[in-house]
Amino acid sequence: MNIDIKHLNHTYDKDILKDISLALDGYHSVAIIGVSGSGKSTLIRLLSGLEKATSGHASINNYDVSSEAYKKKIGFVFQNHNLFPHLTIKRNITLILEKTRGIRPEEASGIADKYLDLLHLSDQHYKLPKNISGGQAQRASIARALAMNPDIIFLDEPTSSLDPILTDEVLSAIEDLKVLGKDFIFVTHVMSFVKDFADYVVFLEDGQIVEQGDPNILTHPKTKQLEEFMKKVR
Repeated sequence: MNIDIKHLNHTYDKDILKDISLALDGYHSVAIIGVSGSGKSTLIRLLSGLEKATSGHASINNYDVSSEAYKKKIGFVFQNHNLFPHLTIKRNITLILEKTRGIRPEEASGIADKYLDLLHLSDQHYKLPKNISGGQAQRASIARALAMNPDIIFLDEPTSSLDPILTDEVLSAIEDLKVLGKDFIFVTHVMSFVKDFADYVVFLEDGQIVEQGDPNILTHPKTKQLEEFMKKVR
């Protein structure tokens, strides 16, 4: 995966991201970490094209992140599963495939079955989101993202609303996806998952990149800010 970010700034009612620049090549799983309010979720939303930066430029795999061609190559998993509550988890997938990709219902059904089974939901296809656990709903959301056959999957705190047991369930399922050959950019507060799953880590504080490198920076931080952060999350 090639990531090229130049002087990225983003403002709501205040400056959220401040002159972010980052150049990476050859990594497959990039973690973005930091305290609440550091700009993590804003950065991942900008990199996925869900929002447009106030200024600056970002491209991934030589695609401008605001381009429609790029948006067809990504999948996004939100903090909350964002499944349509009135549709079964299978229909949550087939409807998107039919409406956004023009895939025939029969083919869409087969694709949905494949990824729901992959995420260990083979006995949940026809249940509504309210009738399955939070961990199952989040795994269904991941299956929906995978069904779009993305090159890159974005995960924004996918376990933030889950208890420790369901968190482990979802993160274990994500780790199993490495064999698919997809690239990942993710935000999480679970440092054990970062150590196991990421091959590059970006640490944000107050809207700026303070430290970056392979996961060894978590155990051997070079900055006081990351050292203090790791003390709080252990």
